[in-house]
Amino acid sequence: MSNKKQTALDLSAILEGLLESDIEFILVGGLAAVVQGAPVTTMDVDIVHNQSSENISKLIKFLKSVDAIYRRPDDKVIEPNGKDISGMGHFLLKTRFGPLDVLSFIEQRKVYADLLKHTVEIKFRNRIVKVLDLKTLIDLKKLSKNPKNKQKLMVLEETLRQINGE
Repeated sequence: MSNKKQTALDLSAILEGLLESDIEFILVGGLAAVVQGAPVTTMDVDIVHNQSSENISKLIKFLKSVDAIYRRPDDKVIEPNGKDISGMGHFLLKTRFGPLDVLSFIEQRKVYADLLKHTVEIKFRNRIVKVLDLKTLIDLKKLSKNPKNKQKLMVLEETLRQINGE
């Protein structure tokens, strides 16, 4: 019998926890598109985080509170640490609420500071979430080599046209 914890998918709980923990991040990926009205499905939360030492400390504390461990094909349990999260990588985690991808950068090695000017602020449960805007999501997906991103591109472009009244 496996000792893996059962994970209930509750992406809003992840997002709410990040906000309550006062973590500086930008919501990117599928959920960023969803909260801007795109009719796409996503099964995880993708964020690009500010890599200041204070923010990484808050992020590690939050990750511990949601039982975050690396997603792996084997049963080995590895918890993220500050040294890892402060590096320039992608940290694919599972939490008790579902998958969370903590990214140091996205396409074109764009980090938190690079992306800030391309965000919109969206109200979520009386808090403000910085979300990568649809135009930038589209531009980055055009550069992506991931086939999954290419599939969503037409939907995102149509959503942006509708938002702009075209």
